[in-house]
Amino acid sequence: MEPLSTWENVLLGAFAILLIFWMKPGIKAALEKSKTAQSDWPGLLIPIALVVLFVFFLIAMVKP
Repeated sequence: MEPLSTWENVLLGAFAILLIFWMKPGIKAALEKSKTAQSDWPGLLIPIALVVLFVFFLIAMVKP
């Protein structure tokens, strides 16, 4: 696969900038809402810990 040409890179960059401006009101509202939201660390840490334990279990199963 050959690399993109210059005009394709320019179009891709322009599309990315337009997409950011199009989504800016929603992003701004989400950031404002997240400032007042209650944090839910256990909801994040428990699944991560379970994945880590599962990976350790898989590694222990493979080692002789």
